[in-house]
Amino acid sequence: MRKKSYKEGEIYLSDVMRLLKSLPDDSVDLVFGSPPYEDRRTYAEVEFNLKGQDWVDWMVRIYRESIRVCTGLVAYVVGTGKTDKFRWSATPGLLIADLHRSGIILRDPKWYKRNGIPGSGGPDDMRKDLEFIICACKYAKKLPWSDNTACGKPPKYPPGGNMTHRNEKGERRMTKKQTSGYKDGDTVYERKDRKFTEIANPGTVINCGAVGGGHLGSNISHENEAPFPEKLADFFIRSYCPPGGTVLDPFGGSGTTAACAIKTGRKFITGDVRESQVKLIQRRIKQARLKKGFGL
Repeated sequence: MRKKSYKEGEIYLSDVMRLLKSLPDDSVDLVFGSPPYEDRRTYAEVEFNLKGQDWVDWMVRIYRESIRVCTGLVAYVVGTGKTDKFRWSATPGLLIADLHRSGIILRDPKWYKRNGIPGSGGPDDMRKDLEFIICACKYAKKLPWSDNTACGKPPKYPPGGNMTHRNEKGERRMTKKQTSGYKDGDTVYERKDRKFTEIANPGTVINCGAVGGGHLGSNISHENEAPFPEKLADFFIRSYCPPGGTVLDPFGGSGTTAACAIKTGRKFITGDVRESQVKLIQRRIKQARLKKGFGL
């Protein structure tokens, strides 16, 4: 295992479990990344062919170690599962069930929405536009830090009036109780005069739209086999890692998480088992230092 240090963080040339086991308890604020999705890709320099329950068991061990080193949220993008000969592997669902049964504390899952690859549903099913992001944490209580409106936007409409419903005849009726709310956002009641939030909670679906052909946030990303967009990493870092805190991505790939950490004023720890990807991360860090803000 080799390490290269920067003022913003550290890069390791290491296997994922070796990297995780080398870190102290409670040493990072957020874990976010994307492991290989079963045996769906051939990764240069590394033979990776875990599938089915073997892949699930491997991921349970990774979640356990990730939770040990993290004070806050652990979130991994785990794909959609593999469909082969018209049969779905169900690995995201199996992983959720095994994590739950093993006593790991799960949080509400999130969803990575993108424009799926044409034909990814096969000849008789739908294109795959959503990927599971399975979230877990150490304790069944409020996270040490979060900002659930950091990536929100102003509500589409101002507070409304009485809530309405329709009766069995289809007629619209007003409720007696006065209620107010925002379309596509949360209502916040602070006092009797009811002050409302100016930023809506963005919800559990992170819509990244098109993610190929220059939409990832960096041209360097495309030198990795399976990059995710800066918008996705930015969402988790700004929402779940405190300013000045540390985010860990043990599946470093093209360095997207590390780059977003730099741009948002956080520190990073990342690594990859492939030397080619470690060099790619180094280039990405250099690029992130020169780039101001996000082109999202």
